[in-house]
Amino acid sequence: MRYLFGILCAACLCFMLGISDVSAQNEAVGPPRQPAAQPITPPALPPNLPPQISSQQGQVPTPKTAYKVTHTYPHDNRAFTQGLLFHDGVLYEGTGQYNESRIRRVEIETGRVLKEWPYPNQLFGEGLTLFGDYLLAISWRSGVGLVLERESLKLRAQFNYKGQGWGLTDDERFIYMTNGSSKIFVRDPRNFEIVRTINVTDQGRAIVKLNELEWIEGEIWANVWKENRIARIDPQTGRVKSWLILGDLARKTKGANLVNNVLNGIAYDPKTQRVFVTGKYWPNMYELEIADLKQ
Repeated sequence: MRYLFGILCAACLCFMLGISDVSAQNEAVGPPRQPAAQPITPPALPPNLPPQISSQQGQVPTPKTAYKVTHTYPHDNRAFTQGLLFHDGVLYEGTGQYNESRIRRVEIETGRVLKEWPYPNQLFGEGLTLFGDYLLAISWRSGVGLVLERESLKLRAQFNYKGQGWGLTDDERFIYMTNGSSKIFVRDPRNFEIVRTINVTDQGRAIVKLNELEWIEGEIWANVWKENRIARIDPQTGRVKSWLILGDLARKTKGANLVNNVLNGIAYDPKTQRVFVTGKYWPNMYELEIADLKQ
């Protein structure tokens, strides 16, 4: 059913969106743009963490999600991870940076790249999601989105949108996208138009710099740029239901870039309820067991 749905959606994307044919790819992209064994309960938050996570007077603090690291996998420490997803035993990863952005199919156990597709050099790769049997990818400041066949990684179409692109996910009905603000934009897969905006808050305060996204058991999970925590968001209200604090993982991970090796990348295997997380330039990816996914 998901396969048939994907074919229908891909057809809509290619013909109803006004998406260009691959033969017109170079013209549509436009001129180059320059970059202007025991569950681990997170420790008590130090006082210098952002105020959004603290409770206001008279309010109950936002819960923190307990987790257990069940496996550590190798990860390419040259990969500036932007989007991450898991499907049928294979990891798909989108990476960023001008002249270096890629969409990859990766063997999870070894970190070996099985196949990859390079972005045009003038595009800075960002979020990635699987919709039907097609990969949808976005770029940072160029307003260009891409549609690739999942298996072959062959580019089939491209489309345009306004504003910056950061994270991307879907619930098999709608596309969810971030732009670095506190908003998540719900988009129609037929034309990529915004149908609803989710304002993300914790204790009434806006959570800004929302980045990579993953749809997990009816929640939207979101990385927060340059912070070692993941927000578990109610997609109806935008309220942060819980925080997954991963400072311990970040501190023990030695990346290739001391400035940008931040937590980013969430993938989910619904068959086993495994959550995978990594970061930009991280040499490892971690498999997490989360006890309360369906609570």
